[in-house]
Amino acid sequence: MEKDDISELLTLEEAGKILKVHPGTLRRWDKEGLLKAVRIGSRRGIGDRRYRKEDIENYIKQKKKK
Repeated sequence: MEKDDISELLTLEEAGKILKVHPGTLRRWDKEGLLKAVRIGSRRGIGDRRYRKEDIENYIKQKKKK
């Protein structure tokens, strides 16, 4: 992952605010494969979740089409 890619990653809280959903919802969506997270670091072996800004934007566009 390049430096520019890192600047385009959103925290769980940031992504939740944009999508207007609870962080727990994002965690569930990640587990279900609906909106996959990127893992950063090795927090308890699983890493912190980050979301690509592009993935969030695509998810919003997809939802608007329905």
